[in-house]
Amino acid sequence: MTRLVLASTSPRRRELLAQLGVVFDVLPVAVDEQPLASEQAADHVCRLALAKARAGAAQAGADVCVLGADTVVVVDGEIFGKPVDADGAAAMLRRLSGRTHQVLSAVARVHRGGHQVRLSESTVTFRALSAAEITGYCATGEPLDKAGSYAIQGRAAAFVRHLEGSYSGVVGLPLFETAELLAGVA
Repeated sequence: MTRLVLASTSPRRRELLAQLGVVFDVLPVAVDEQPLASEQAADHVCRLALAKARAGAAQAGADVCVLGADTVVVVDGEIFGKPVDADGAAAMLRRLSGRTHQVLSAVARVHRGGHQVRLSESTVTFRALSAAEITGYCATGEPLDKAGSYAIQGRAAAFVRHLEGSYSGVVGLPLFETAELLAGVA
């Protein structure tokens, strides 16, 4: 049986992958997550997922299947990654308040020298948020390591008026696409 490795430090991704009932190891990797000049959001998230999987494969050794993933929020064509601080989180949340945005989540598999990438696109609509709600949410610390400054699986669930697409993709690992990638691994 091929060893499976998740190239991620995200506890959310570990929890989601465990839902598929697979046995896996976790291998933290470091990848520069800055968008390239003029890079479109879908290209960006796919590039990072693959870079993470390749970095994990370089560390893990031969005949290991490595998964990498990345998630971004996109509003008005702008990529929202993780905020730098609470002020940055509040600014992102003000931009998302009362609006619809996209969440792009990519997962990549590197195995036996080959690779595959799958992209999940979801649409999320937030209700209007008051300044006090944004300040209070930022004070919890929850938005600080999340793309777009919110955790749909956490307190920000109360902000979501509508979700179209993949809930697990918005959390950080699209399970449908991940299961598709793993189906081809013996």
